[in-house]
Amino acid sequence: MVIVGGGTAGWLTAGTIAARHQARMKAGGFSVTLIESADIRAIGVGEGTWPTMRASLERIGVSETALFRECDAAFKQGGKFVGWTTGGEGDSYYHPLMVPQGFSRVNLVPHWLRGGHGASFCDFVTPQGRLCDQGLAPKMITHGEYRGAANYAYHLDAGKFGPFLAKHCIENLGVRHVLADVERVNQGESGDITSVSTRQGRELAGDLFIDCSGFSALLIGKTLGVGFKECGDVLLCDTALAVQVPYATPDAPMPSQTIATAQDAGWIWDICLPTRRGVGYVYSSRHTSEEAAQETLLRYIGPQHRDRPVRKFPIRAGHRATFWKNNCVAIGLAGGFLEPLESSAIVLVELSAKLLAEQMPACREVMDIVARRFNEVTAYRWGRIIDFLKLHYVLTRRTDTAFWRDNVDPATVPDRLQDMLTLWKYQSPWFFDELDRLEEVFPAASYQYVLYGMGFRTEVMPEEMADSAADAVKLVQENARMTAELCTRLPRNRELLNKIYQYGLQPV
Repeated sequence: MVIVGGGTAGWLTAGTIAARHQARMKAGGFSVTLIESADIRAIGVGEGTWPTMRASLERIGVSETALFRECDAAFKQGGKFVGWTTGGEGDSYYHPLMVPQGFSRVNLVPHWLRGGHGASFCDFVTPQGRLCDQGLAPKMITHGEYRGAANYAYHLDAGKFGPFLAKHCIENLGVRHVLADVERVNQGESGDITSVSTRQGRELAGDLFIDCSGFSALLIGKTLGVGFKECGDVLLCDTALAVQVPYATPDAPMPSQTIATAQDAGWIWDICLPTRRGVGYVYSSRHTSEEAAQETLLRYIGPQHRDRPVRKFPIRAGHRATFWKNNCVAIGLAGGFLEPLESSAIVLVELSAKLLAEQMPACREVMDIVARRFNEVTAYRWGRIIDFLKLHYVLTRRTDTAFWRDNVDPATVPDRLQDMLTLWKYQSPWFFDELDRLEEVFPAASYQYVLYGMGFRTEVMPEEMADSAADAVKLVQENARMTAELCTRLPRNRELLNKIYQYGLQPV
């Protein structure tokens, strides 16, 4: 197996495959080689992850303590969306990472709609919004690695994360590392890739090639000619400006949520790491100029940071028409990119790498069968992510700028999402919506948090609530009890990180 390209996508894929197939690697005849250029700088902007990252890292044997210490990592407990609904004072809601109380047994949405007593949907069903409000961590130092009182993901320095994974994969999982520049991709008569040749004079042959070469898509695009499906007509943001901002003091409070603040032509992310903040403006160049976008970003971070270097990134929203063609699989930016909302890019790397590792073809004879299944699942996941990201925009009631007005134009809303919005007027999304698909990227709980956080209303039938009324009361009471307990017991975010640096977490 030859992986072309490093960074988060390449090394996470290498680690996932190598960890899954350790017995075959030790027996011989199965190898994982990653080739990357020493001259190509990683994009290094994706600083948010999804809770799946905990399982991914634990699966490949990474120490969570080492992750915090070496990747400038911090806890992420969800996203706070500011100004997305009306743009008015106090307009904000949470998408926490904990599912609602009793989610698999009782749908609390109708009970909140009828008797929420002024509480936000998030606070009615989970403690996590309150934990974020108070700057608390999701666990204590006594919790083992990857365990916690509340569900969590990570904020991390993407520039440090790739090398961190590389060191683990090389030293502990037997991944071969080649620093070289791919100059030519060689194909056989069938169209399969047989090897890659480097400028340094090496030739690396393989049976299966994984394209993690980023936007250049050296294998899947330039060599195999797989087309790209644009979705800029749905997701209107096409540019990002990113800047790193220091704290005023080393012990400044550190939120454990990604803060996404709506602007006239897009939104600004604000991610807090232990030593700095990562801030960026994702916007539509059709609705504002670069100069105006720069001023919007500066206004957000403050004039004292005017001289901080700002990096610009184009966003070509879309994905490959096919992700696995012949003996080549595209993962990461080579497969596509949408926008950084909800950490969608990295979670797709995780899911694709895990699926490939689990469905590894035994031989070339069955590869095309496995590829068809991989393409079906992966295309479904990309489609659902597009729907979910668009949901954040289409629910807005803002009409103050052309960007927000254009986002609610039915011509920009995918048909499936339009159908679901119609359905959700009479039937809220719930746990049982997920039973037709394993490992949905965003569970039904995520749809609930966005829908009802943004003021969506579902018609409630009294008889729908009757059978679950008693259980709902108990769950709401349990949530109140748990909220009070966790708010008393859990340490502040920075306090726990300092303890992890000093003492470490207990390995599990």
